[in-house]
Amino acid sequence: MTITPLKFLAGYSLVLQEQVHVLINQGRLGEYLSSRYPITEHSVQTDKLLYQYVTTIKQEYLKNAPVIDKVSYDSKLDVVHHALGLHTAVSRVQGQKLKAKKEIRIASLFKQVPPEFLKMIVVHELAHLREQQHNKAFYQLCQHMEPNYHQLEFDLRLLLTHQDLMQPKTI
Repeated sequence: MTITPLKFLAGYSLVLQEQVHVLINQGRLGEYLSSRYPITEHSVQTDKLLYQYVTTIKQEYLKNAPVIDKVSYDSKLDVVHHALGLHTAVSRVQGQKLKAKKEIRIASLFKQVPPEFLKMIVVHELAHLREQQHNKAFYQLCQHMEPNYHQLEFDLRLLLTHQDLMQPKTI
């Protein structure tokens, strides 16, 4: 039996994708997610609160990492562009000096997700302060900050799949 690939789960095994297809075909994917994540929203709704949230996690796990100058929700980031969060170093000339400012932008969709998913994306972006590439050290750092990181990343992909299936299709 061939199954239709799921765009948010393309990197996972076909066996796992088949299990997700079973949940979808039975109409139980949403039920599965709500049983795992009963709280669907969190209180971090403004850029100011997001900055405080990110810096608190950074202080706990990455005290010696560079200072983060700006953290914000970004409505232009979305899954269509394959970016749920961005970390950037913006260089600006100030007089005779070149100043690099570290910024983190989180997709606005994270305002309406369970708090575990917000923490997962924040941890992901903070890990980029130390590791630029998605390598073994990067994922070890993510797991250090959030021991359930891999499960949360997978479940976020399930949530994105569910949301994608619930959107009306245009012709």
